[in-house]
Amino acid sequence: MPTRTARTAWNGTLQEGSGQVELTSSKIGTYEVSFPKRAAEDADGTTSPEELIAAAHSSCYAMQFSALIGEAGGVPQALDVKADVTLGPDPAGGFKLTGITLTVRGEVDGIDADTFAKLAAEAKAGCPISKALAGVEITLDAALEQ
Repeated sequence: MPTRTARTAWNGTLQEGSGQVELTSSKIGTYEVSFPKRAAEDADGTTSPEELIAAAHSSCYAMQFSALIGEAGGVPQALDVKADVTLGPDPAGGFKLTGITLTVRGEVDGIDADTFAKLAAEAKAGCPISKALAGVEITLDAALEQ
């Protein structure tokens, strides 16, 4: 299996510095990062580690869920997956991820709502990004839309 790479160039202190994160393997872009904007409600044109984790988690989950639906004999017409990753204080000091909420809405042929919910939970447990984030509470809100 391949290895994927990202690179960050950082200049300055935590509070006054900033950086650029480059998606090196795909070469699709370089994005601004800054701690003050990371900790603010409005990202104001910058990304953050949490947003990048949310992107990784939502796409990984969608792939895992699609595979499980296919294995169960269903045909996913559309899956809309959102990952909300929350940063908060760590009682031991600094910050930590305090939770992730996966929300999925799907249009799927060939399975019922109970099977959809069961497979959604299995995808949450089986997704490699979920496994990598095992120390973070991950909640799931899944609904089949017909």
